[in-house]
Amino acid sequence: MSNLNGNKTIARLFIFAFDLNEASQIRRIKSFVALGHDVATASFRRANMNSGFTPDWPNTDLGEVRNRQFAGRLLRLGAAFFRVLGGAPGLRQADAIIARNFDLLALAWLARLIRGRRGTPLIYECLDIHGLFTRPGIVGRTMRLLERFLLRRVQLVIVSSPGFVTEYFEKIQHHEGPFAIVENKLWFDGPALTRPRAPAPVMPDGRIRLGWVGSIRCAASLKLLAEVAARMSDRLTIEISGNVHRHALPDFDAVLAANPNMTYHGPYAYPQGLERVYGGCDLVWAQDLWQRGANSDWLLPNRIYEASWFGCPSVAVAATQTGRRVQEAGLGFVIEAPGADELQRLLDGVRPEDIRARSQAILRMDDADFRLSEAELAAPLERVLGG
Repeated sequence: MSNLNGNKTIARLFIFAFDLNEASQIRRIKSFVALGHDVATASFRRANMNSGFTPDWPNTDLGEVRNRQFAGRLLRLGAAFFRVLGGAPGLRQADAIIARNFDLLALAWLARLIRGRRGTPLIYECLDIHGLFTRPGIVGRTMRLLERFLLRRVQLVIVSSPGFVTEYFEKIQHHEGPFAIVENKLWFDGPALTRPRAPAPVMPDGRIRLGWVGSIRCAASLKLLAEVAARMSDRLTIEISGNVHRHALPDFDAVLAANPNMTYHGPYAYPQGLERVYGGCDLVWAQDLWQRGANSDWLLPNRIYEASWFGCPSVAVAATQTGRRVQEAGLGFVIEAPGADELQRLLDGVRPEDIRARSQAILRMDDADFRLSEAELAAPLERVLGG
């Protein structure tokens, strides 16, 4: 570990990653590399996207895991433990270890313990609060107990939304350790994409274009959007872009076939494809409904930052962390409840001039509201490495 100019620590980081093929995972690892850190990883893979991706940093491949197969995941974790102990380049020399999600935290803690690296700072980056941790009964209590055990042994918890801190870690887990919030803002490996100077044309064919962008996996959102699309067939189009998680949406193709005003445009290149995607939408559906009352109510999705970068107003549910951010920051419009009546009422009432005015106001906002800076990313590491 070295210190440059007395204020920027360059470190050897070892990252335990849940899916090396996942786009946001790749971006986060590349962002640490861009800060100048020497990065190595140990990572599982899934087949949801980027199946041919090859990292340009040292990686210990922990094998492929399948969606929603928890028993198989436990077996993979056991095999991964022995693979890491057998030799993971970069782990023994690491100045800090980062574990992205709970099962990787357990693996990282065991590896650190057995390899005699107890003094190496361990950072828990919690990406989401999995449903297992908010379940009632013995399963939920056991998972929370295991997490509390590990929370007492980490030097920092990083989350992407303040809702995770206040509603889960403080209120449910009663964790009093240090936190850092690194929001899911845009990250550009190279020069930033230029923001539009003026709003895109609104409703060019007389119909509202409502986008659904990113990881397409929320069955409740699909059902809601399909119902509104059916009601407003001649006044609304649903423009869907991103990676469809078909294990979560087995009826995706059938729903689209039944609603000709719903169109799937496929995956897009990040970040080059964002301008085309958001430029083709008047509004974007920003709300996650997958785990209502828990994770979905607490998170801040990356699509609110992406959409806002290009001046596309978001639509969210008021009594959620996403809805509060959209409403308080003026990033779009909110509905009081996630129902077809409420969404249709909003879409029936919003005028092209309302959308243009909101878009223009968003485009006047500072780039830093939506783009992750090196300083925002480096600050949490400095707290650990500097200490």
